Amino acid sequence: MRKVVISLFAFLASTSFAVAADTGCDAFKWPVAREQALFPAAPAAQSGAALAVGQAVDFSLEAVNTVSFEVPPERAPAAGTFGATANVTVPPQGELQLSLSDEAWIDVVQDGKTVKSAAFSGVKTCPGIRKSVRFKLAGGAAIIQLSGAKKADLKVAVLTPE
Repeated sequence: MRKVVISLFAFLASTSFAVAADTGCDAFKWPVAREQALFPAAPAAQSGAALAVGQAVDFSLEAVNTVSFEVPPERAPAAGTFGATANVTVPPQGELQLSLSDEAWIDVVQDGKTVKSAAFSGVKTCPGIRKSVRFKLAGGAAIIQLSGAKKADLKVAVLTPE
């Protein structure tokens, strides 16, 4: 009887760990497998970089009070946090999906105005990916503004939604 109880406990414990692992990245509203593939080899980038759709970069962020934002961030960044800006050419269909490795605020600016996000998904249990935000934009130039990051480095993937 004791062996049965121990075996049952071991089985339940392993099942709980498997369920916990499955709720990690699968808990996003959409797949993040492309980000998982891009982030490990993401090249270094500085604030002001030009980003290409289908690419990820590893930003070296600056103190947020030294970043020249096109428009003030929608959410005022806390003192002592970090940020950056980047330029991107939005494809003609106008949709972008921006995914971040850690917590930070994302604004996308087009024609001098902040564009509201169309969808958001955030998960704290996915190793290496914290949030993914989708935007519906006009094709052409846009500025990505990152602010409120607690660390001075942040990986960012610029993709089109699947």
